[in-house]
Amino acid sequence: MISFFDDRQLAHAPLQELHNGGWENYQETAARATDISARLTGMRPSRDFGSDPILAVHSADYIDFLSTAFEQWRDAGRSGDAIGYTFPVVGRRPLNLTRIDARLGAYSFDAATPIASHSWDAAYWSAQTALSALDHVVKNAAPSAFALCRPPGHHAGADYMGGYCYLNNAAIAARQAHKAGLGPVAILDIDYHHGNGTQDIFYDDPEIFFASIHADPVSDYPFYWGHQDETGEGDGIGANCNIPLPRGTDYTQYQRALATALEAITKWGAKFLILSFGADTYAGDPISEFRMQTGDFPRMAQQISALSLPTVILMEGGYAVDALGENVSAFLSGFDHGI
Repeated sequence: MISFFDDRQLAHAPLQELHNGGWENYQETAARATDISARLTGMRPSRDFGSDPILAVHSADYIDFLSTAFEQWRDAGRSGDAIGYTFPVVGRRPLNLTRIDARLGAYSFDAATPIASHSWDAAYWSAQTALSALDHVVKNAAPSAFALCRPPGHHAGADYMGGYCYLNNAAIAARQAHKAGLGPVAILDIDYHHGNGTQDIFYDDPEIFFASIHADPVSDYPFYWGHQDETGEGDGIGANCNIPLPRGTDYTQYQRALATALEAITKWGAKFLILSFGADTYAGDPISEFRMQTGDFPRMAQQISALSLPTVILMEGGYAVDALGENVSAFLSGFDHGI
């Protein structure tokens, strides 16, 4: 399978995150991408498709903030990474905020997503990597392509960051696929954590179907999104499908949930698939609680590829770095075999 990546994605390097009441080393490290890329063949450099596809999903105000936040943080005399500490739980609305502390809170929902010196460049090229994979599938009538997106994207909303995510790569690719007339377009999210940003972006949109299989948010991040009764609103009612699963889920249980999600995508009439793939369903992942084994990933991929839809696969989570490359490679090989 052809894969895409840009080395500028490695420069994003926050030092720490706030987790469970204390500071911990930042989990979403560059080693994730280097371990994956070392296992893959057919890797190609990403192309630059500019800002328009990003602005088709994210607000201009948010992009202005994201691209200047670290500079503003340093201009305020701060050291270290830029990170918010005050968040507008209610009454969130556009305000003319000038202090960087306020802007960080206004455009984020957690304290686990710092902005470091090269975060914007890495996020920008992560989005371009997703667009490069999409372009390859479209122009070459290829059955699939893999985008090694780092940082990941599915927790980022139209105007907020969180969960290690700054730009929503899946939403950007899906919007471009729809604009190119490739629809109906579906997004399937199989990361351990619910893709709340993707859901938010398309929640009232009847053109993009979103299905997510994830840890039950009653017990797991992001807590406030991903419940089964969230099915869309307005014109988007029925275009959102959440399948939360309990901690300890193994592949025997997972494959039934996956069959349900794939049936929903088929019934919706999808012609093109964006796949948000997280390898954090692996039993050895340090921040997740599913029980998938390396040998389960090819079977998962074969089950998805049986849809026979053109598919762009985007990397989301996965933090067992020593096993990450093997798990991703196993998934991609299974996807190729299934096609």
